[in-house]
Amino acid sequence: MPIKSKIRTIPDYPKKGIMFRDITTLIKDPVGFRLVIDSLTQRYIKGNIVFDIIVGIESRGFIIGGALAYTLGKGFVPIRKKGKLPAEKVTQEYILEYGTDIIEIHKDAIVKGSRVLIVDDLLATGGTALAAAALIEKLGATVVELCFIVDLPDVGGIKKLVSKGYKVFTLTKFKGD
Repeated sequence: MPIKSKIRTIPDYPKKGIMFRDITTLIKDPVGFRLVIDSLTQRYIKGNIVFDIIVGIESRGFIIGGALAYTLGKGFVPIRKKGKLPAEKVTQEYILEYGTDIIEIHKDAIVKGSRVLIVDDLLATGGTALAAAALIEKLGATVVELCFIVDLPDVGGIKKLVSKGYKVFTLTKFKGD
């Protein structure tokens, strides 16, 4: 059962011309969800990518990253939207299609020198992923890889991340469809 077949496509959402890739249909399916977590666990359990902690980007990155952290015996740290974290934090502004947004991480969430795996559901423009990587680097840690279920290569995010020197892994792609 391919992962891609379990992802629902919603045409013209949130605006006309956009094909929204909805992973909620994938993660509600016990076989689909298990396939995602098992596939990622096998990738990282081999030890070719060495990291200390998993960071998930709000909000679907929490689901995938939390489950993966559990299977790998790693800690999990959330990156949240502005105003959601109670302790001292580090922030990063990034550009959206129409304006800007801010994400945050607790200042004490990552130990300086740590090697970090960043996890999220979907890679589109790469703006949020680049902001997450910047937060990790502000804390003195290294991003060893950014991991996504879905890549939308036509939108250009993977090219942006790779051009900045980041290693990227995705389970599936929706190219031009």
